[in-house]
Amino acid sequence: MKNYVFGTMQKGEKNLITDVPGVRAGHCTLADGDVQTGVTVILPHGGDLYHEKCPAASHVVNGYGKSTGLMQINELGSIETPIILTNTFGVGTAFTACVQYMAERNDGIGRDEGTVNPVVLECNDSFLNDIRGLHVKPEHVFRAIDAAAREFQLGAVGAGRGMTCYGLKGGIGSASRVFEADGQVYTLGALVLTNFGALPDLVICGDPVGRKLTGDNAAEPKGSCIMVIATDAPVSTRQLQRIARRAQSGLARTGGITGGGSGEVVVAFSTANRMISYEPVWHPVVLNDALLDPLFRAATETVEEGIIRSMLEAERVTGLNGNTRESLRDLIDF
Repeated sequence: MKNYVFGTMQKGEKNLITDVPGVRAGHCTLADGDVQTGVTVILPHGGDLYHEKCPAASHVVNGYGKSTGLMQINELGSIETPIILTNTFGVGTAFTACVQYMAERNDGIGRDEGTVNPVVLECNDSFLNDIRGLHVKPEHVFRAIDAAAREFQLGAVGAGRGMTCYGLKGGIGSASRVFEADGQVYTLGALVLTNFGALPDLVICGDPVGRKLTGDNAAEPKGSCIMVIATDAPVSTRQLQRIARRAQSGLARTGGITGGGSGEVVVAFSTANRMISYEPVWHPVVLNDALLDPLFRAATETVEEGIIRSMLEAERVTGLNGNTRESLRDLIDF
């Protein structure tokens, strides 16, 4: 069994994004013949997200995608809903379901308060899934939210059920790191939805695994990757955008080149400060920029490891028209 080591930092207790205190994740998986899709949800905290928003930022590496909510994240610097991942044609349904979920819990939305900004991110799973059938329904979003917990599955589950990564089975991956800043211990974690890359480009901890499997044959690097980063370190929205940009370094370490038809999107948030809607003045605590290097490294390492874990944890899946994606674990001795 090859001993791959991802980076140099200490991993979190469960090596999941949910090692960040208060963060939870859950899935609803649809796996039935031609239907191979689902929903994955990340809850930044368990309270009233609409009135106690999390500082946030987003970064678009390549903008071939149909996500919602990014414009307001970058304008106002906050997240006020669960973060929902699904397939490309499920974005509208997930948006509507998120509005319903938030409105049921906040009577003022759309009345004496403002509207709400659902954050929905997507990848195209049409190789394995009957995406034209619009199989994702509002109840699947609600089930994923209800399932959100500290422990959750990786691989071909939830939004990752029908995804392809480096020509093999992709899906949901995650990792976390702990580090010290100003005498305090903090955690940063990432959750990724992987649906990109060509097999000859795949690299694992510097090992050109893809070329070993395929030779030097070139292939078109299609697809997308959604990367969500969470931390309990007290950082500003400006600093979160700097952290989000480092996700591209993690993606590149695995061999990703961010093709012209790819949708690589990063959302980053912090749970350390709450943006309380009914308080006229906020008094956030923010780290000095000179202390951010551990967060930059952690973002790089967790995205890199999360991408590879999404493949290692995913089983072989056959879906639409008998199309199949093999598991990386079945091809190489890990």
